[in-house]
Amino acid sequence: MPKILIVDDSPTDAHMLSTTLEDHGYEVEIATTAPDGLERARLLKPDAILMDVVFQGMSGFQCTRKLARDPETAHIPIIIISGKNQESDRVWGLRQGAAEYLTNPVKPKTLIQALDGLIGDHASAG
Repeated sequence: MPKILIVDDSPTDAHMLSTTLEDHGYEVEIATTAPDGLERARLLKPDAILMDVVFQGMSGFQCTRKLARDPETAHIPIIIISGKNQESDRVWGLRQGAAEYLTNPVKPKTLIQALDGLIGDHASAG
């Protein structure tokens, strides 16, 4: 069962994402701050990370860059999920090392397709 780390400080968004993922056969872990996300990514070595952008202190962009440059976590695909829907935000997120950039509200089908495309279809008939 693929493990996904959600890094999001919104309990509502984290719950919606985790419910969708669990319904499609993913195991879910949640971090509520960018520094906690860094630490948990190094510890858990998830199959993918869903990253929010707006946090107090370190942003999701900064966290993505650190994960993408760390030899321990560079192999983990990161999908940024943000309410920031400007093309410049998407380009910046991808330049920081994200494999994909989705905007909220993200449709469950879009999320699962993105994950399956990055980590391989795990028969998510769910």
